[in-house]
Amino acid sequence: MTYFILYLLILIIPTIASINIQSNYKKYKAINNSKKISGQEVARKILDANGLEKLYIVEVTGDLTDHYDPTQKVVRLSTNIFHGETIAAAAVAAHECGHAIQDKVNYPLMKIRSKMVPVVNFVTYAAYILFIISCFLQAVDLAAIAVISVLFGLAFQLVTLPVEIDASKRALKQLQELNLVAKNEYNGTKKMLISAALTYVAAVLSSVLNLLRLVISINDNRR
Repeated sequence: MTYFILYLLILIIPTIASINIQSNYKKYKAINNSKKISGQEVARKILDANGLEKLYIVEVTGDLTDHYDPTQKVVRLSTNIFHGETIAAAAVAAHECGHAIQDKVNYPLMKIRSKMVPVVNFVTYAAYILFIISCFLQAVDLAAIAVISVLFGLAFQLVTLPVEIDASKRALKQLQELNLVAKNEYNGTKKMLISAALTYVAAVLSSVLNLLRLVISINDNRR
């Protein structure tokens, strides 16, 4: 029964968070901002106001594929965000600029996250290879591989969460101080950014539950 509840929670929590952000994105993507400025223009104004005039803003394919690339110093916005003159476009563009500002001021946790990426990728890849080997040779403890992989993933998510929350706080501050959204639109942008943050909270909770499931499983097997 315990395993069933844990599995259920691991599946349900991220699903609820995903539905929440998709719902808010769909809602505010349909509402134009009164300033009639696109996500690209919002990003440009925020970057310029923070001494980041040299940073490029480029359009990328996909939906909600927006991100800041610290290696290339580029803000990448999906088509709907880049061209959209909506509340959603303003919120998402501002959030990615929040990451650019973090990079400029050397926000510690962002630097730590960047350094963790190759390590987490290596551990994930190594765990996958060891899993395949163990299936044939049964020479590696699968539970140990799973626990190590989840622990590294959880550590990365725990660092990512405050980075994303801080980027959203910076975004809201910029939108307000630069008067990029009207007062009656501020709550809409805030809801969008909170929804995005909740997906990272959900990821952390799911990893914690998955780790708990593995620990319980290992203890049961030892008994």
